[in-house]
Formats: sequence, C-alpha cells, structure tokens
Amino acid sequence: MSTLRHDVPASLVVFLVAVPLSLGIAMASGAPLVAGLIAAVVGGIVAGALGGSAVQVSGPAAGLSLVVVDLVHTYGWRATCMITLLAGAVQLLLGVFKAARAALAVSPAVIHGMLAAVGVIIALSQLHIVLGGSSQHSAIANLIELPGQIADMHGHKVAVGVLTIVVLALWTRLPQRVRAVPAPLAALFVAAVTAWAFGWDVTRVDLSESVGEWAFPVWPAGDWHMIVSSVLLVALLAGCESLLCCVAVDGMHGGRRADLDQELTGQGVANMATGALGGLPVAGVIVRSTANVKAGARTRMSAILHGFWVLVFALGFGWLIKLIPLEALAALLVFIGVQMVNLGHVKKVHGHGEVPVYAMTMAGVILLGLAEGVLAGLALAALLALRRLTQVTVLKREDRDGPLHVTISGSLTFLGVPRLTHELRTIPAGADVDLDLNIDFMDNGAFDAIHSWRLDHERMGGTVRIDELHDEWYALAASGARTSPVKSPPKAPDRWWLPWAHRRRHEEPHPAPVEAGSDGASAAGQAECLLTAGAREYHSRTAPLVKPIFTALARKQQPSHLFITCADSRIMPSLITSSGPGDLFTVRNIGNLVPRRGSEPHDDSVVAAIEYATQVLGVHTITVCGHSGCGAMAGVLSGGVQAGSLPGLRKWLRHGDHSLARFIETEGDRLHSGALDVLCRVNVQQQLENLLTYRKVEEQVRAGKLELVGLFFDIGSARVHMVPPLRPMVPAGREDQRLMTD
Repeated sequence: MSTLRHDVPASLVVFLVAVPLSLGIAMASGAPLVAGLIAAVVGGIVAGALGGSAVQVSGPAAGLSLVVVDLVHTYGWRATCMITLLAGAVQLLLGVFKAARAALAVSPAVIHGMLAAVGVIIALSQLHIVLGGSSQHSAIANLIELPGQIADMHGHKVAVGVLTIVVLALWTRLPQRVRAVPAPLAALFVAAVTAWAFGWDVTRVDLSESVGEWAFPVWPAGDWHMIVSSVLLVALLAGCESLLCCVAVDGMHGGRRADLDQELTGQGVANMATGALGGLPVAGVIVRSTANVKAGARTRMSAILHGFWVLVFALGFGWLIKLIPLEALAALLVFIGVQMVNLGHVKKVHGHGEVPVYAMTMAGVILLGLAEGVLAGLALAALLALRRLTQVTVLKREDRDGPLHVTISGSLTFLGVPRLTHELRTIPAGADVDLDLNIDFMDNGAFDAIHSWRLDHERMGGTVRIDELHDEWYALAASGARTSPVKSPPKAPDRWWLPWAHRRRHEEPHPAPVEAGSDGASAAGQAECLLTAGAREYHSRTAPLVKPIFTALARKQQPSHLFITCADSRIMPSLITSSGPGDLFTVRNIGNLVPRRGSEPHDDSVVAAIEYATQVLGVHTITVCGHSGCGAMAGVLSGGVQAGSLPGLRKWLRHGDHSLARFIETEGDRLHSGALDVLCRVNVQQQLENLLTYRKVEEQVRAGKLELVGLFFDIGSARVHMVPPLRPMVPAGREDQRLMTD
C-alpha cells in the first residue's frame, strides 16, 4: 500500500529527471547515448535493490564524465566498459571487507573542489556545442577557442541552446503546480517543440547509431600499471561520491539509516552489471536522490521502479529521443556544470579554513587532470591537518610585582620544537615563571625542549612552576614513567562549585589541613593558601576558557538584572540562576535587606547600588533573593537577642522590623517549627515593598520599564522558589490586562 501511495509517484518523478540527465551525461562522457540509459536502468534496479539506502537513486554521474572521456580516448569504449566492470569488482570487495567508512575520511573540500572543476570543464566543453561547434580536448583549449566560437556561432543552434537555459533558469520561479514537471524534461520539451514548430536547423539526437555501437566489453590493451590505476580511480571516485551522497540523503528523510558497507557492495554489483552490458559507471546521484525524497519516496521500490520505467521508455519510446536537439542536451549540461560550482560549499569550507584545499583541487583538476588534481588536494589537506595538529601557541603575560605567566597550548610534537624553543628563550634569565601546559599530547622531543629550558633557567637563578591542564604529560615524562602515545581528550570540567573540603584530594587546590592546636596565624595562613591556590587553579584551568568572554566585557558592563541577596556563604547567585559574567549586578548584605527611604539607621550603600543599576546601567529586573534558615531573620525573630554583643549588627537588623511586623500580622505572635522560614519569605516580600519607596524605582515599575521579582532558595532541597509580591506590581493602565491574564 505504501509503495502504491508513495513510491510509484516518486519513481515517475525520478524517471522524468533521469532520462534527460542520462543522455546528457553520456554525451559529455564521449560514450554512446544508449550507455547512459543502460546505466540508469542498472543503477535503479540493481543498486536500488542491493544498496544500503532506502531512498538513494544511482545512475550515471556527471562527476565521473571526465574519467570516462579520458578512458574512451585512451582505450576505446568497449575497453572502458571492462574497466567499469573491474572497478565494480573492487567496490564489491571493499564493501565485503567493511571498508566503506574509510571513504568518509576524504576531505569534503577535495570532493567539492573536484566536482566544481568537473562542472567548469563540462560547461566549457558543452558551450561549444551550444554555439554550433565542437568541444576541444581540454578545458584550457576550450577557453582559448571560445572567443572564435562566439564570433562564428550558428543562429538556430544558439537559439535552441539559449532557450533551454532560459527555461531551466526560470522554471523554479513558476507556480508549484507547474514545477511538478521536472525542469530538465520541461526544458528539453520546450526546445524540441520550438525547433520543430519553427523548422530550425539543429542537430538531432540519433539513438540508433549509439545502439549500433553497443558491444560486450573487451580487455584494455596497454600498460597494466595504467589499467590498474584507471580501475582504482573509477572505483574510488564512484564509491566516494556514492557514500557521500548516501550520508547527505540520510539527513533528508526520517526512515531507516543507510548501511554504508551494503551500499558500497550494491554499487559494486551495479558497476559490474553496467560494465558487462555496455553502460556508463554508476554512482549515487544527489540530484535524483533529492528529487526522490522530495517526491515522497519511502522505500527502495521507488529507485527500482524508476529504473524499470527507463527500460520501458528505451525499448518502447526511444523514437521520441530523435526529436531532442543535440544543442538542447548540451545546454542542459552547461546549466548542470554551472550548478556544480556550488557557492554554499565554498562558504562551508571557508568557515573551516579549507578554501586552499578546495582551490588547489579545483585548479589541479582543470589544469592537470582529475587524478592529479584530486591527489594534489588530498596532499594539501593532509599538510594542513598536520599543521593544525602540531600548531603550538605560546602566550606570555607579566603581572606587576608578580611572576611571568606563560601558557603553552596545542599538541607538542617535535615539529613544534623550533617555535617552542624560540619563545622560551625570550623569557628573561632569573625570572619567576608560572608555566601552564594546556596540551593534549607531548612527545619526547617537546619534553626535552621544555625540560632542558627549565633546568637552564633554574640554573641561572630563575624559578619555574609548571601546571598541566590535561593529563600530566610533563610530570610523567620527568619521573621516567611510560606515557601513552594516544592523544588524551580534555578532562571533564572540574566541579568548581564544590566546597574546597569536598573535592577529591588530587583536585584540591591547597595543602594538607592545619593540624589541631595551630594558632590563629596559621589558620589565617591556611585560608590565604586556599585562596591563592584557587586563583592559580583558575588561571591554569578556567581563565583560558573564559578569556574571550571577559575580553568582550572589558570595555563596559551591561547587566540585565540587579540581584539583591544575603551574604550567607551558602548562596551562590550565578549557580542558582545559571547566569554568567555580565548578567547580574549583585548586592549582598546580611538578611538581603533594602532599607526604606529615609529609615534609620541611615545606609547609602544599598541605595547607591539601586540608583546606579536603574539609572545608569538600565537593568530590567530587580530581584530580592532570600533563603531558608537565614541567621539575620533568626536575629530579627529573637528581638535582637542573638546579636547581643554585636552593636553594628543590631543596628542593621532594625531594617527588618517591618518584615517582623508583617509576619506577626499574618502569623500572630506564636512561634512554630517553620516560623523562621515563613519570616524569610515574608522578608523577601517586604523588601520588594521597600524598593517602591524610592521614587525612581516606583516610576519605572509603573511605566513597565522595571520588574520586581522575589526568590527564595531552600538550602536543604537546593531548590529555588518564586515569591509573589504582597500586592500586584503592574504598569499603570494595565490593570485590565492583568485581570484578563490571571
């Protein structure tokens, strides 16, 4: 049922696309035209039935036309068929031995550059036929002869070619119902009808002559080294194109994912069959596969049926092909060739710094040949990859009255030793150096360079302290231990939010705890060690990651929130709000209190922060965040008893009297087990009310420019709760809107 509903209509669409493209590719390949139809039939039926993709459609591919042209010129057509058969056998073996994934190691920049070059060559060669002449033996020769060909062009032949290109270019702009007819078929139909109606003098496609040229393959004569090279070239190019197409098509549908090894096996059998029957080499074709998916194909039956329709057409309606002007086919190939130079591919490779590989492959294929250009592109891609893998970055930063910080990043191999040695030698003798190794690999040559410099530097009176971000390559090598030759992945991010006492011993940024009985000075020294060691850990592990963010924030801050919370050490605003640098303008005090305007004791610090945040920074939200078990609220609840010997604290807690009064108003004067946390929540609500005693805050709230938010952090459950304000805080004139949305 699914086949009748989805696959049969899709197969008809692909069939209509395949026939003109197969004829055009056969013409561009210098092969009999019937060879293109044979390849379409075999690619559809054999590759469709045996391949690993449910929706990929195989057939003659434009990317292989350059290889076929050269093979036909060198060995003849029948020997080219034998090379295709042998290439299929190679693909079959590669598929059986599960080698398909290796083809994906080829840089896409090489593939895209090769296809773009093939497109340029096809367009230049077929343009001569559109102009009424004949193509030359190379792209350069075609380019040189083009001005003379334009000067001597033939009117009717040029007209039918231009008409074909115009129809192809404008077809995508027509209504959807009209575009249901494939553009290549429509263009050839318009060109054929127009040429017949006006009696234009054009060259007609004659399929009978190409049928007469069909014969069984013969063994190619010549140097066997060249024959083997040709077989491998066809096998690898067709295989790579098929597998890359297969991966691309997988992302277009939601069905079963493709089996690449099975796909390569199916392609091998199909090429053996098409070679034996006298057809062109086949590969997965992105144009037909895309058309198949867009037409709604669900299973491999669509590709198989498309091949069956091509066979029926070739046997029963081949006479229709005689109506197609040869110049229209050439114009179709010109259009296809231009489309193969895909600017989207250029943008993709540009984003990864691979434009040189793309350009090298493209230029090499055009100027030297397909195999030579591809090899040149692969060589350059390998060199660039090696350069990236061995690239070393050395950054130096000198703090005033502090050590010189040197960060070495990358993979340290012997190839980077010259640059590494040069940079290390610029460090002044006798300097105190903090050397951070942000590396994922170090070989013996790089270790020797760093270790020798360190010994020399310390011999001259300097100091060197080495921290390693990833595995301890340097430390292990210095101890004489055997190191793994495999590059290590970065460690999982450190649990920076854990208290120092909870971290694993090898992650602790501090020495052993102070022994019992130590005096206060020792305890203070211990705290100092914890902080300074933590800062060193930040420099070595976190600073390189967040430096780009802070560099962007260095000029100015633009926080969106003013966050007022308690000074309690258990509250971490950035942790409980998942915020980062530059997001929160934070005020912390005991009890997260906001003194009312004009209240006593007078305090300007919180007021100054509110004024700066709302009138200078332009924050959109002020958040007051309280927490469970707040010691300040416990002091307020006890009437200041708990702050008896702390006169400054007693004065400050007077700003919580309004919170206590509101608590008593709602809860009474009875104390229960949850009274403290209830007061903590009420306190948040009261501080939101206190914010409105400031005229600028109240005006911005009423104007809808500022929002007041209350939060409560339950420490025991580690959960954040919203605290509603005591009264709705909506902009003036929006009360009706609030009622509608409640």
